[in-house]
Amino acid sequence: MMPSVRELIASASPAADHEARHEAELLLGHVLGRSRAWMFAHAEFEPDAEACERFADLLAARKRGEPIAYLTGRRGFWTLDLAVTPDVLIPRPETELLVELALERIPADTDLTVADLGTGSGAIALAIASERPRANVLATDASAAALAVAQGNAERLELRNVEFAQGDWWEAAGDRRFDLVVSNPPYIPERDAHLGRGDLRFEPSSALASGADGLDAIRTIVADASSHLVRGAWLLLEHGYDQGSAVRAILMSGGFGGIETRRDIAGNERISGGWLA
Repeated sequence: MMPSVRELIASASPAADHEARHEAELLLGHVLGRSRAWMFAHAEFEPDAEACERFADLLAARKRGEPIAYLTGRRGFWTLDLAVTPDVLIPRPETELLVELALERIPADTDLTVADLGTGSGAIALAIASERPRANVLATDASAAALAVAQGNAERLELRNVEFAQGDWWEAAGDRRFDLVVSNPPYIPERDAHLGRGDLRFEPSSALASGADGLDAIRTIVADASSHLVRGAWLLLEHGYDQGSAVRAILMSGGFGGIETRRDIAGNERISGGWLA
């Protein structure tokens, strides 16, 4: 006799540890190919031995610190269910603010060209494309493996107004110019202790760290922006909670006007941008 769904979840998480219970439910649901709602309704269902073994393996990996998103291969972002792998940064809720600010600047009834530099899983580009079907979105990344994940997500979501190009920052855009550019570049200082903690230990370092102060990628993007933006076009950049002032200064030196910074739901400065003067 095999343990039931109820027993498997209970054995994997103390009753008072709601986060551990939620993670156990996600992992078991992944193994069974079932939703949490199904498991609640079928709590006495007994998975077979193979499923129980796979569940145990995933729990052990989670205890080693491996991110839930990599263990299940999925992550929700905006209104989308995205595939993720260790080749891409795990999309985070605070990055949804970047999508919100981009959508504010893209009229729904207008044909515009948009670029997402360093797209990773495609989260930002695909969220914009899904909300603005008349926009033509270019998603770029230096990593061929990351682009493969993003392309797979676009195909599964049947988003036809996104194209992909490999290259380092503006290199992938060639001589094209855009009406709006967004980016969530690496912005953690390369010696920051946080890189050795939590999920960051398992994510690609190239998507996380950028130079001694974390701002090398942002400097590169801003320095070459005037060759790739139409006049008046917006550039929106995600950055660290304590980098708002520095990023505003970089944008000002790059010839941008209307520079502003918006705070995320936690109250931290998170997105800065401006329009090309």
